This record gives sequence, structure tokens and C-alpha cells, in this order.
Amino acid sequence: MSRSIILLVEDNADDVALTKRAFKKSNILNKVVVAGDGIEAMNYLFCEGEYAGRDPDEMPAVVLLDLKLPRVDGMEVLRRVRADERTKLLPIVVLTSSKEEEDVIRSYSLGANSYVRKPVDFNEFVEAVSRLGLYWLIVNETPPSSGKRVCK
Repeated sequence: MSRSIILLVEDNADDVALTKRAFKKSNILNKVVVAGDGIEAMNYLFCEGEYAGRDPDEMPAVVLLDLKLPRVDGMEVLRRVRADERTKLLPIVVLTSSKEEEDVIRSYSLGANSYVRKPVDFNEFVEAVSRLGLYWLIVNETPPSSGKRVCK
């Protein structure tokens, strides 16, 4: 299974551009797939809708998930991904501007692997994204594939 993809679930175009710039500046050259809302993220993960034909072996190494999303919010995405046997072990980092304690608690309760607040300062943002990328893509060991195909 290819583990070089980063799924960035983010509806703010400026944050998408900043995240990509931060990865590039940190020499994190992994393919970044952007989902602009929760439905698109789930369509990607489960090979549905516009992603029905994607390669099922290309699952992301990590999902960077914003909470405040249109159509289906990040909490619901997290709940559905963790409820499905095929994706329940997928590393998910909540990357959000929310400072609500309830969001932190709920994210971890739903199975987030990490919760990171987006720094406002660009240099701090680059540093945070760089550390996220290095940890989740290089240092962290992901569980082996369950052998269950996510896509049919």
C-alpha cells in the first residue's frame, strides 16, 4: 500500500496554500490531495463520487482534518472514518483554528491521533506543519493494511 499521500481536508483556500507552501519549504514533497469539505473527504477515502475510480491502494499516510467544514463537519468525518473497519486505524490529525476545549475533548473521544491548533503567524505555521509532516510521514510507524479493500 502506498503511504506517500497526505489528505488535507480544508475549505479555506489560504490555509491550503499556506500548508502546501509549508510542506514545500520543509522539503516534504509528498502528494497532497485536498478535499474542500467533509463529503469530498469521505468520497476520497471510500472511493465514492468523483473518486470512484481512484486507485484503492493509494490510501493517505495521514489525514490533516479541519473541524469547521461545509456540508459535513470534521467531527462527523472523524466519527465515520473511525466507525468503518477499513479506515479505523488511519492516522488522523485534527489541524484547526478552534481553541474550544470541547473540540479537543470530542476530537480525541472520536479517535483523533493528534490535535494541533493552526498558528496565526506564518513562520510558526510553517514550523508546525513541518513538524507534523516529519513526524507523521517519517517517524511514525503506521499499522499494516488490514487486507480489507477500502474501495470496491
